[in-house]
Amino acid sequence: MANTRLIRRRIRGVQATSKITRAMEMIATLKMRRAQERGLAGRPYSDKITQVLADLAALPGGGKALHPLLQSRPVAKIAVVHITPDRGLCGGLNANINRRTARFILEQSVPVALINVGRKGLEFMRRYQRDIRAEFSRLGDRPSLLDTLPISRIIIDDYTDGVIDLVYLVYAQFISTMVQRPVMRQILPVEPAEIPTAENVDYIYEPGPAAVLGELLPRFVEMQVYHAILE
Repeated sequence: MANTRLIRRRIRGVQATSKITRAMEMIATLKMRRAQERGLAGRPYSDKITQVLADLAALPGGGKALHPLLQSRPVAKIAVVHITPDRGLCGGLNANINRRTARFILEQSVPVALINVGRKGLEFMRRYQRDIRAEFSRLGDRPSLLDTLPISRIIIDDYTDGVIDLVYLVYAQFISTMVQRPVMRQILPVEPAEIPTAENVDYIYEPGPAAVLGELLPRFVEMQVYHAILE
C-alpha cells in the first residue's frame, strides 16, 4: 500500500508539473508573438524614413556634403553596437553574435570600442577584456524607443565629436522562430550609396531640404538602433 500511495503521489506531482509547464509555454508563446509583431511593425517605418533621406540627399542643396553624420573621414577608431539578449537558453543565438563581433575585432588594424546591449554579450566581452565604451542591459522584453535613445545618443555624439570614425550594428535579424541570422552593418557615416534611389517626386520641404535632413538624420540613426534591438 505504501508503494501505491508513493506512486500516486508521484503521478500527481508529474501532472502538476505538466500543468505549470503548459502555462509557461502559453505565456512564452504570447510574449514571442508580441515581440514578433513589434519587430515587424517597425520595418515599414524604417524603410520609409530611408526613402525620405534618399530624396533629401539627392536634392541640390540637400546638405549631403555638409551634415556631419554623412561625412566620411580616415578611420582611426571604430565603434560596434553589440546587441545580444539578457538571457541564455536560446540555442546558438548568443554564441553566433559574439563570434561575429569577436572575429570583426580581430580583423581590424585600428582600436574598436564596444557599446554592449544585453547581458550575454557583455559577459563575453568582459571575459576577453575588450574596450567597452558603454553597457546597457535589462531593457526588458518590450523596450520602447525612449529606452534605446541613450544608446543612439552615445554613437551620434561620439561620431559628431570625432571620437569614433565608423559605427557598426551587430544583432540577430529575425527570419523565423527557428532562424535568427547574425547581421553586421554600418550605421555611421550614413552612406547615400546604400540608400535606395527614391522615385523622382517633386516635394516641397519646409523650412528647406538641408534643415529637414538635419532633423531626420539623427532620427534615422535612432530608429536603426531601436529596430535592431527589437529584432
